Amino acid sequence: MKPVDEYFINQKEPFQSIMLYVRSVILNTLPEVEERYSYKIPFYNIGKKPMIYLNILKGKNYVDVAFVQGILLENDFPILKNDNKRKQVRSIQLKTLEDLDQENFVQLLHKASIVLNKSKKAWFI
Repeated sequence: MKPVDEYFINQKEPFQSIMLYVRSVILNTLPEVEERYSYKIPFYNIGKKPMIYLNILKGKNYVDVAFVQGILLENDFPILKNDNKRKQVRSIQLKTLEDLDQENFVQLLHKASIVLNKSKKAWFI
């Protein structure tokens, strides 16, 4: 079993269902995305550049769907929040599956992909 699959299987509900659903939306929306297991969490890269990662922050009761270059997306997608005062990462916090607006999320994925492809590097701050 791949480490990323093991990561998902070891999550408690409702986090496991949320993460598996978000994963399927990402992989179905952006076939060019490569799923990796880095820093003990799942990352979704385009080329070698990380675009999104999924995480459950300690002491929080939500899945953090974090966009590496989220600072460049937050004006068009106000759902992105600056949690934990991160410099460039912005994220969507999901407590339930119903918290995800799939249509808006798909648009966000496409825009994030375009932004990442135009940038010279993923982590720029």
